[in-house]
Amino acid sequence: MFALFEEAGKFMAGRVLSEAESSAQVELDSGKRVKVKAANLLLKFEKPAPAVLMRDAQTLAQTIELDLAWEFAPEEDFGFADLAREYFSAHATQEQQVAALFRLYEAPHYFRRAGKGRFRKAPAEILQLALAAIEKKQQQLQQIANWAEELGRGECPPAIREQLYKILFKPDKNAPEYKAVVEASRATHTPPLLLLQKAGAIDSPYQFHWRRFLFENFPKGVGFPALEAPLIKDDLPLSPVQAYSIDDSATTEIDDALSVQGLGSGTVTVGVHIAAPGLALAPGSAIDQVGRARLSTVYMPGYKVTMLPDAVVQTYTLQEGRDCPAVSLYVTLDEATLEIKASETRLERVHIAANLRHDQLDQVVTAEWLENPGFEHENTDLRPGIEREQLSFLYRLAKHLKALREVVRGKPENFNRPDYNFRLVGNDGAEPTGNEQVLISTRQRGSPLDLIVAEAMILANSTWGGWMADNGVPGIYRSQASLAPGVKVRMGTKALPHAGIGVKSYAWSTSPLRRYTDLVNQWQIIACARHGKTAALAAPFKPKDAELFSIISMFDAAYAAYNGYQGGMERFWTLKYLQQNGITEVVGTVFKEGLVRADELPLVLPVMGTQDLPRGARVRVKLGAIDEITLDVAGTVLERLDAVADAAPPTAEEELDDEEDAAAGPIAIAVDMEEAEQTETAAAADNPQP
Repeated sequence: MFALFEEAGKFMAGRVLSEAESSAQVELDSGKRVKVKAANLLLKFEKPAPAVLMRDAQTLAQTIELDLAWEFAPEEDFGFADLAREYFSAHATQEQQVAALFRLYEAPHYFRRAGKGRFRKAPAEILQLALAAIEKKQQQLQQIANWAEELGRGECPPAIREQLYKILFKPDKNAPEYKAVVEASRATHTPPLLLLQKAGAIDSPYQFHWRRFLFENFPKGVGFPALEAPLIKDDLPLSPVQAYSIDDSATTEIDDALSVQGLGSGTVTVGVHIAAPGLALAPGSAIDQVGRARLSTVYMPGYKVTMLPDAVVQTYTLQEGRDCPAVSLYVTLDEATLEIKASETRLERVHIAANLRHDQLDQVVTAEWLENPGFEHENTDLRPGIEREQLSFLYRLAKHLKALREVVRGKPENFNRPDYNFRLVGNDGAEPTGNEQVLISTRQRGSPLDLIVAEAMILANSTWGGWMADNGVPGIYRSQASLAPGVKVRMGTKALPHAGIGVKSYAWSTSPLRRYTDLVNQWQIIACARHGKTAALAAPFKPKDAELFSIISMFDAAYAAYNGYQGGMERFWTLKYLQQNGITEVVGTVFKEGLVRADELPLVLPVMGTQDLPRGARVRVKLGAIDEITLDVAGTVLERLDAVADAAPPTAEEELDDEEDAAAGPIAIAVDMEEAEQTETAAAADNPQP
């Protein structure tokens, strides 16, 4: 005697060795013996052999037309043998009965299970929905196969092109477009990114990086809604000072300006004047919502995405020749000792005498010109109304303030490495195409004009940070507990020391047109200026305000993303510079884990042959192939140019610089395709890179 039974959702058959009231002992063809509950026994038979019955029944099951079986099936619950008798004949054979069982079991959209070997036909409306879903699934599978075939031929279907960045960076693994790329990657043994490149899905390397950035940070685009900047209604007094800003020529968001009064009197007052959008914009207003959504201006070579619409910026920017509303910090100093005697914050209008530009004056306003009254350049061309004596005093003050901070820091600041300026020829601020000629120039950190502006802003940010705390008004602060390795700068709402800068507290407040944190702090500073010790009651943001913590969290994430993109685009244009100028070799310095920092370009790259060289070793490097999509370039040591022994361990600041430079290498393409990993590994083995 043989028996057919169900076990864990599978049908099996074997010889019955023994049988009790509630169970039976069955031996399978494999020789394995199993104990089967009586309720799971579906059919007993004497012939044919179990294997033959199962084989023949499976073949016969595929001939049963489900639509016809559904029509024949009773309305009430029924057994598989009942359907076999309705479908085949009243005397259905065991093979036909088992075939009916198999067919019923594999068609849950037609027949629902109602117990062991029993079923109920699905309602007609439910069946139609199920059949439509199955048909749709089949069409989708065919579509995936068609798309995969097109990709394999080097053609990119429009649907995949439209979903390119989602597929690569934020994939929906159930989406047919994603599945088609994975299938094509497997079939062609090609990594997904390379597959899409070969299929023409990427218009150009530059557009790839730009559209990826928009996809991740500006999915609705970088355009602004129609907004009108409200005018500042306060009747602000006009300051007697003549102020001037110092920025790059490309700067349109002029946030800050400086003034000097009282030279030669023994007591000098330095003014730091900050554009005052906070006097007109209200938290929660339409323009504020735009600023909070963006959180910062995004900078990149030749282009920028501003935090606020240009019309709004131009309403509040410190434009030359205008009397501009400003939040002004006046610091009174002893002219001889530079000791700070007092400070005062005023809400006022300030006349902007000039917008000075670094690139026009850096060669004129040199340390020697500022410190030696008898020194003259051949062509000294300062703007009218800007006195050499004022700049000389500001430079002397800046060096003094820097020295005081370095005492607190416990070590001098290091400005050994240059800043790099990128200029795209003929770009004029329009969105780049990626094919522009790029020029790269250097500007040494800590130039006199740099130092003047930097120290004035540090003075304002630290003074206002402490002032808000004294008035019980929360702000957004940047702090650093120490200069020990691994101790990073953090943002919070408490006035804590910033060891890296060497101040008791530091609150970004001097760029309200470019950074949202500064606009928030300006609102708080305005409350302090208007209400003094009772400012906490009037300030827009109260102590322990959850909204402040939310802004900090959002700003941290956005600022990191924007800086990462800026670094990536600077690397892109550096690689373009190498190509455009036919540069195949560079000289650089080994600094970390086989990485070399080029001496005269903003370029860090992995270099073979540096593994055993000490930090600080200078080498000549042969450049390899450049990949403008991954921003990858590697090199090989041609020769060592020095005989330096092992260098001293890096300082904490050098370690931070090393970490930043190491992170500024190739962009990680976040192709989240675990299904294709094995294929990609095999492809890499077949196509080793130099």
